[in-house]
Amino acid sequence: MLEDDVLHLAQITIEQLISKRATITTAESCTGGLIAGALTAIPGSSNAVHGGFVTYSNEAKSEMLGIPMELIDENGAVSKQVACAMAQGAQRETGASLSVAVTGIAGPSGGSALKPIGTVHFACSDGEKTSHIVRNFGDIGREEVREETVRVALMLVLACLDQRELP
Repeated sequence: MLEDDVLHLAQITIEQLISKRATITTAESCTGGLIAGALTAIPGSSNAVHGGFVTYSNEAKSEMLGIPMELIDENGAVSKQVACAMAQGAQRETGASLSVAVTGIAGPSGGSALKPIGTVHFACSDGEKTSHIVRNFGDIGREEVREETVRVALMLVLACLDQRELP
């Protein structure tokens, strides 16, 4: 279950989306739908949440979000390029005002020297501009990495909304 502070961030995010008459879609890999789950835990979220994609496999990223397999092969699924393509693809496919995407290594295996366990790439796109950040939470445990990812993703959405002009 998500921590109270994460649900509070989700509440603020929904309120901001509604106040700006904006909608959101999610594209999630390592969180498996937890960001959408946090957002839809908030009453009234149907006024702002368009939907979400759980694109756990590389094939799903390609098939559902239109990401070329070459991009994934060249950069790896856990990369700035793929996170940005996921956000852009989700926004493009749904027409939502903005999207947030995450791809990372939650553990307990799968890490490498270049991409250790706890590495997560985040992207937010409004169809014109795409913002990216990367975090390395360390090997703090699978569920903890996933929860921290939701927390940071919501903070990124709020930062992107602050940049967005009212219609």
